[in-house]
Amino acid sequence: MAASLVDGAVEILRTAAPAEKIRLTHALADRWRAGGIELGAGPPPPDRPARPAAPALLLPRDMPKRRSGGGLPSRVALLHALAHIELNALDLVWDLVARFADPALPREFWSDWVKVADEEATHHGLLATRLADLGAAYGDLPAHDGLWQAAEATAHDLLARLAIVPLVLEARGLDVTPQMILGLDRFGDTASADVLRVIYRDEIGHVAIGRRWFDAVCATRSLNPEPTWQDLVRRHFKGALKRPFNTEARDLAGLPADFYEPLAALIDGERA
Repeated sequence: MAASLVDGAVEILRTAAPAEKIRLTHALADRWRAGGIELGAGPPPPDRPARPAAPALLLPRDMPKRRSGGGLPSRVALLHALAHIELNALDLVWDLVARFADPALPREFWSDWVKVADEEATHHGLLATRLADLGAAYGDLPAHDGLWQAAEATAHDLLARLAIVPLVLEARGLDVTPQMILGLDRFGDTASADVLRVIYRDEIGHVAIGRRWFDAVCATRSLNPEPTWQDLVRRHFKGALKRPFNTEARDLAGLPADFYEPLAALIDGERA
């Protein structure tokens, strides 16, 4: 049994089997909420989390294009891709806990991220169960190996990690998930759509947690959050902030258009 939250986070990062990773996450979250464990210390996190033998991890350019439409192969491919994203999201949270274990941060900070990890584990479990219902499993298809780049690019600074993971990557999920839900409903797969509704609801909260603590860490460094976030995104995020934005969900999460629109406008200007 883990001696501290950090020790437990590292154990999870070193665990390859997704089902065991989920089990350990729920158990660690329960102990933290019950007050049975402190932040403490532990070994440094691995550079990359342990992964099972499958799925095969490919470079983005080598990934096969997902089929469009509502056929079974298309829906399985979508759910498999989302299961991979949620597994990486889970590891990103535990990497944050283990890598930036500053005892000066309040317990509420760690409680928020334990909650996020617990929910990411639930999301992967829901997607794995739905894949099984459809006669498939996580690992049946290749997966994108670019998702850990955000961790590598921000391993030096908590503020950079908060800027990129919840406020760019998870915020992007708010933009694209409603259309996925509509498509699944349209093709009669309400069970899969219901899983995505759970994920969408929770991820509004994840972005809100990211914004809350981004602002709090900025305050400790006497930084203005908006220009600081924009600068960190320019320096540490290699992709583009893609329109259209789900402004309603972003607003609910406390991420107003003034934050991200200037970067999208800059990218649009560079393409003109």
